[in-house]
Amino acid sequence: MPKLVRLYIRHVLIGFGISAAVVSGLLYLNVANLWHLVSTSDMGWIAVLMLFVFNGIVFASVQFSIVIMRMAQDDPPAGGPKKRVGPMVGIVPIPVRVEKDGIKSL
Repeated sequence: MPKLVRLYIRHVLIGFGISAAVVSGLLYLNVANLWHLVSTSDMGWIAVLMLFVFNGIVFASVQFSIVIMRMAQDDPPAGGPKKRVGPMVGIVPIPVRVEKDGIKSL
């Protein structure tokens, strides 16, 4: 199996593990009375399953994207060494004609 596929599977499993921890924490702490809603409904297991799967998709994609972005390499700057230029070197003021009320001034 290619290294990238193994990396993807590993971090997707980590993301779904985080999702399981978050969902179990939500149910254990009874956030927004969620445990009561789930335990008293006959379809509560579907809500828990959907919460686990959708959070798993989010956490897995974030986990994998963080790993991929951390793999970036810093490229050296291209174009050779840069010359340092002083603050006013090579700058020449240019006169501009301005018309105000039909009078040209310089």
